[in-house]
Amino acid sequence: MPAPGKESGPAAAAKQVFRNALSITWDLYRIMIPVIIVVKILQEMDMVRYLAAPLTPVMQVVGLPGEMGFVWAAAIVNGVYSGIILAISFAEQTPLSTSQVTVICTMMLVAHALPVELRIAQKSGARLPFQAAFRMFGAFLLGWLLYHAYSLTGTLDAPARIFLSPDAGVGAADRSLAFWAAGEARTLAGIFLIILVLLAGMRLLDRFGVIGFMNRLLAPALASVGIGPRAATVTMIGLTLGIAYGGGLIIHEAKSGTVPPRDLFYSVTLMGLSHSIVEDTLLMLMVGAHISGVLLGRVVFSLAAISVLAAVCRRLPAGWGEGALWSRVA
Repeated sequence: MPAPGKESGPAAAAKQVFRNALSITWDLYRIMIPVIIVVKILQEMDMVRYLAAPLTPVMQVVGLPGEMGFVWAAAIVNGVYSGIILAISFAEQTPLSTSQVTVICTMMLVAHALPVELRIAQKSGARLPFQAAFRMFGAFLLGWLLYHAYSLTGTLDAPARIFLSPDAGVGAADRSLAFWAAGEARTLAGIFLIILVLLAGMRLLDRFGVIGFMNRLLAPALASVGIGPRAATVTMIGLTLGIAYGGGLIIHEAKSGTVPPRDLFYSVTLMGLSHSIVEDTLLMLMVGAHISGVLLGRVVFSLAAISVLAAVCRRLPAGWGEGALWSRVA
């Protein structure tokens, strides 16, 4: 019999899931809201152009016009949607090949929305400087590899077929701060609802043994890149749905202390290189990118990069990684 005054059964479980969702979402909000405001201020002051300047020579190394540095800079600061809008506008004036669109889209997918996503990684215990450098260098290296692969094979050199177009019908009212704030509020509310559904679904799947089965199934593949079974489920959520959701759950696990910090580090680093592989892949295909880069190349590259990172970390002196690459979350 449950103790007097204490609930049990489905009602108590539902309340616990709701409280956990509130806790996880609040942790995310405390990270995201200040950064979103700062990024908006930078946009209004047109500061993104200063970030774009050093990226111009990088674009030429990966076979892209120098102006595409502004496209990547917008994605780095604000997210893939800003980069996509600029890329489409640029392509209307200077047509790009399918290989070129694939390269810039893949680079944007690896390194975008860094102010928000790096803070989420940091709150999970990962060191911010390494995460920033790893994602930026990873995006450049993958873009360079794709560029040379397409050049050597002579593939995807036809003009890109872009199925989206810039929204020319957005008026001055739609560009107002109120419109922006309302859109961000809807996004934040959506994050809470998705996390609530994820937690409820994970609880049900765990009750019926599905989580254990998935962990056993994924354990060999994730173990090969240094991710233990306790971090397997949240890693897959991040890979498929996005770093805000997977990262939010990772922060929750980090605070609980149930997952080793090293596993959390590998999980967050993998999610940084490759996340939201369903939605973002479909979006980039609509922009004219090819699946060989935005999905296959990105996933293979991400797993290979984390495998190399794990191999290097295993050879580091004991305790070095915890100080330089990750830390325990209090």
